[in-house]
Amino acid sequence: MAQPLRLALLPSDTPRAQEAAAALEESGLFVPLEDADVAVVLGGDGHMLHVLHSMLDSGRVIPAYGINFGTLGFVMNRPKSSRSLHERIARAKPLAVTPLEMVATTGSGKQESFCAINEVSLLRETRQTARIEVSVNGKVRLRELTCDGILVATPAGSTAYNYSASGPILPLGSSMLALTPISPFRPRRWRGAIIPDHYEIDFRVLDPVKRPVAAVADQKELRDIMAVKIKVARQHQLTLLFDPGKTLEDRIFAEQFEF
Repeated sequence: MAQPLRLALLPSDTPRAQEAAAALEESGLFVPLEDADVAVVLGGDGHMLHVLHSMLDSGRVIPAYGINFGTLGFVMNRPKSSRSLHERIARAKPLAVTPLEMVATTGSGKQESFCAINEVSLLRETRQTARIEVSVNGKVRLRELTCDGILVATPAGSTAYNYSASGPILPLGSSMLALTPISPFRPRRWRGAIIPDHYEIDFRVLDPVKRPVAAVADQKELRDIMAVKIKVARQHQLTLLFDPGKTLEDRIFAEQFEF
């Protein structure tokens, strides 16, 4: 007989998530994250992002099953079910999510690397618009984009900040990335591009002293940016677990018909 999966319980610090965690902990079925087969994440989308990044940083990456005790819960499962937690996880459908890798060069010449599950954004730091050169696969595509910023979104993140910036919603199996400007001023008619995810994207800040730019990889921010290189980090693939019929792919598709 197969051994039951070992579960780690990772609640957010909100009262709802803590109350749900206390009720689940009465079963005594949970183990520390380092000993677990699946991470059970209680909270909202922000807490799930935090947990996934913590796993990436630690090098200990296991499937994550989220239960929504937050607000939107786009990447979470519904809180209530007639099935036990072990039954739900045993029936859950896995979904592979591949993050982006951002390598940013600051004004001092230092390079720092972060992963982004949703998007990498370049944002102006002052009232002055940013001026950014955009290259794809080593070829300059926009010699000067004047804007509040620009972002690169994964399919999983395409319904988040990217969608608010009027970027496209990408199906999970599309193998594409969204390149979306934020409040573009020049060229006025450029509204972004959809790029194969095996391409590399480079941004160069054209006037970093007068028009400083910050780079943000999901929740991690760097300031005084000179250049940013972005590519898909296939070596850091993550797995999310969803109840049947409620997968992230289903939700992303449905977003295109909801108003």
